[in-house]
Amino acid sequence: MGQFTQPVTDASFENDVLKSDTPVLVDFWAEWCGPCRSLAPKLEELAQEMSGKIKIVKMNVDENQQTPGQFGIRGIPAMILFKGGAKVGELVGNHPKDNIAEFLKDNT
Repeated sequence: MGQFTQPVTDASFENDVLKSDTPVLVDFWAEWCGPCRSLAPKLEELAQEMSGKIKIVKMNVDENQQTPGQFGIRGIPAMILFKGGAKVGELVGNHPKDNIAEFLKDNT
């Protein structure tokens, strides 16, 4: 994980994401996923730039299978934005940083 993005697990998902006071973007990823590795630095930059306004966490789908299944994750990278414990938006694929930033501003 980066300095500004934090790991989240099936066990910590409720507290870290659903009960968060700030909006949370969850990045569903895996070590073997090339597009996931390309996306990571962009999310790290956004996490730093939007610190205090939004939290960006990463869930390894190989190590945590309950939560991705619960939210219908079929392909990675996939990002789901949660606000007030509810899913408010989703992006699938390796998007440009500007597109992700716009998605976050539009949905928070």
